[in-house]
Amino acid sequence: MSILGKIFTWWDGATVGTMFDNALNGVEVGHDAQGNRYFHARKPYPKGHPFAGRERRWVIYNGANDASRVPAEWHGWLHGSFDGLPQSNLPAARIFEVDYTPNATGTAQAYRPQGALERGGKRAAATGDYEAWSPED
Repeated sequence: MSILGKIFTWWDGATVGTMFDNALNGVEVGHDAQGNRYFHARKPYPKGHPFAGRERRWVIYNGANDASRVPAEWHGWLHGSFDGLPQSNLPAARIFEVDYTPNATGTAQAYRPQGALERGGKRAAATGDYEAWSPED
């Protein structure tokens, strides 16, 4: 992305201000399988701040800024559910766990049930088990 793109866009990667903040105040602590990088501040929030004494944590996305791309273990770390890094706090993976799939809402891959306007708007005919309500006269 060009320097102008970095200055004027916030929805597609880190802005110039975020990159400077990372360089001056941030320490990279890890990354996930999608290439997102996780940081914490060198100093905790100052006295008088609502989160005084707590550590500031943030993520720099690899690509578009989409919060659904943060894995559950890193989400817990970002929100202060635990202090250690996710690798040291995770149980072993379960056999039924699946890999991440991106949020498809608004894309051609989005789920569209039978009868949706995007699929022609044709729904299945009523099967006879429905009885319309009519008020008593």
